[in-house]
Amino acid sequence: MTPYYSDDYVTLYHGDCRELDELRGVAVMLTDPPYGIDYASGMDGSLPRSIAGDKDTSVRDEMIELYGDGPALVFGTWRRPRPAATRMVLVWDTRGALGMGDLSLPWKPSHQEIYVLGAGFTGPRTSDVLSFPPVQSMAANGRVHPHEKPVDLLMHLLTKCPDGAVLDPFAGSGSTLVAAKNLGRRAIGVEIDERYCETAARRLSQGVLDFGGSA
Repeated sequence: MTPYYSDDYVTLYHGDCRELDELRGVAVMLTDPPYGIDYASGMDGSLPRSIAGDKDTSVRDEMIELYGDGPALVFGTWRRPRPAATRMVLVWDTRGALGMGDLSLPWKPSHQEIYVLGAGFTGPRTSDVLSFPPVQSMAANGRVHPHEKPVDLLMHLLTKCPDGAVLDPFAGSGSTLVAAKNLGRRAIGVEIDERYCETAARRLSQGVLDFGGSA
């Protein structure tokens, strides 16, 4: 692949992550892949209603297999099988702000799962429940991807990861890459949708300390 964007910290590729041959030297994978739920947003607005590869978990699972048994943090949902090598599940508490869910039930969704794979994580032992507000839900409020994750959550996760290059094979609008750059870490990202490559490149070119949301 030819880099779509590159600076002293980050290299971003436009293409299919399963074709990436730059896996040697990667210290950790932190990624928010398609969950396999065939999600279609009911929100009106300028953002796409769905993302590529979300029909099932095959793209996620193929990439995990290609990556190998190194340390990884992978976002997901209880509605689909977890990766086979999952050692622990972290709960991202979204503070009650995560869609409507099944309207026939008297509860609404307020969390997402993060799967811990591999070994080598560091830092003090803290709770497996991580409370961070999500990104605003509408493009008019600054959202740039239908499945954005907050950069401060991703930075927190990276503080528990071994030193070295960070891989995000489903880079979306570049949040993991921004989080890594904010921490002075090298990062490699791949995104299949060029519109999000453009967004990620724009965010990364603005420098560090971007605490906005991202996928």
